[in-house]
Amino acid sequence: MATLDRTRIWIGLDDTDTPDSGCTTSTFDDLLKSISHLNDFQIIERRLVRLWPFAERRTRGNGALSCIIECSTDSLPEFETAISLFFNELEDTLSSEGEIYSLTSPALIYSFEELDEVMYWEAVREKVEISDRIDKLSGVNKMTLNSDWGLIGASSAMAWKPNSNSTWELISWRYPQNIGKKRKITSSVIRDMESEHPETYVNRDPTKEKGLIAPRTPCPVLYGIRGASPDSVLSAHEWLQSNSEVEKCQRFAIHRTNQLSDDHVNGFFTSTVLTRPIETKGGHSTIQVILSGESKTLVAFKEGGDVNRLLRRLIPGDRINWIGLESPDGSIHLERLRIESSVPRVIGRPTCCNNKTMRSTGLNQPLRCDFCLKIIERYWLSEDISLSKLELTNGWVEPSPSQRRHLSRPLSLGEPTLSIL
Repeated sequence: MATLDRTRIWIGLDDTDTPDSGCTTSTFDDLLKSISHLNDFQIIERRLVRLWPFAERRTRGNGALSCIIECSTDSLPEFETAISLFFNELEDTLSSEGEIYSLTSPALIYSFEELDEVMYWEAVREKVEISDRIDKLSGVNKMTLNSDWGLIGASSAMAWKPNSNSTWELISWRYPQNIGKKRKITSSVIRDMESEHPETYVNRDPTKEKGLIAPRTPCPVLYGIRGASPDSVLSAHEWLQSNSEVEKCQRFAIHRTNQLSDDHVNGFFTSTVLTRPIETKGGHSTIQVILSGESKTLVAFKEGGDVNRLLRRLIPGDRINWIGLESPDGSIHLERLRIESSVPRVIGRPTCCNNKTMRSTGLNQPLRCDFCLKIIERYWLSEDISLSKLELTNGWVEPSPSQRRHLSRPLSLGEPTLSIL
């Protein structure tokens, strides 16, 4: 998009890393540095976008990068030359690393117009066929290596249009000589940072005293701080870097993200429980519920913590609210759960002498105490569902921070909304 003598450009990149090495965020930062010499070059906004968690070809973290830049219109030929040169050098670098090259499918896209937002919503909520995405990208400038799979992530990141649910992440990268070594950042320092900067999110898992901002892989990232605004993550980063107990970073950048947005789901649903929970291997549990006249299987994994514990307490007839993601096998993987109304839990017959249980005198007949022969109308004792030892937020439960998806919105940021389906 051109305005007077300046042109706006959308750039997307994905699939340059493997589970054990590299990082597309670092590669994308290198790309932006390679074009920073252009006349009137300006970064308008960097974006980090997470996509459908069940994607077959998902990368580590299943995220893709995009950026909106501007430069002088007379620099466009130089821009196109520089970006092609960068991609050729990326191919040379990956080729020299042998196995890493075979595990990646890098894609670089640039466009002088915004891409259709539909491409984002498709990729964050469902499987996308590469042939369909290529058709949608007809006429758009694109470069790929090995295969076209990276086009899905790169184009989806470019097509995302942030809204009020978007958050920010400051990503810092390590000095090259430190990559592969243990990161110098402790859980106690992260706890103090969180206390000093309350507008940052999901920095640690208090249930495990575990920091969540530093990766566990030998990649170039030192840490990533998520928060409500660019200022909040920058302030937290500066606080960390001023601490002598924290490793110093070589560089950093702030990205707008769809993390914690719930964009991968469509609000919560209400269902009636049809079956008692079934525990499967590994401590996972499943139940059947009725939704829009159809039976659905809800799955709560052991790692889901309170979600798993609450699901195990359900019985047929309970009404529940739930948020989950439909997996390729059709089951729903639960992310949050709430009791809307429960049926009574039968605990037995009433007691009489010496706390002995009263017994039925026959089919549809009264109850009688075998000791004093007292007779009463037959009934069962019952109690409400127990919600003890569950961490509830207005009735909702969720997994601990370390077990949530990047896209899942914490209850601390607001209650889920009703599905619009």
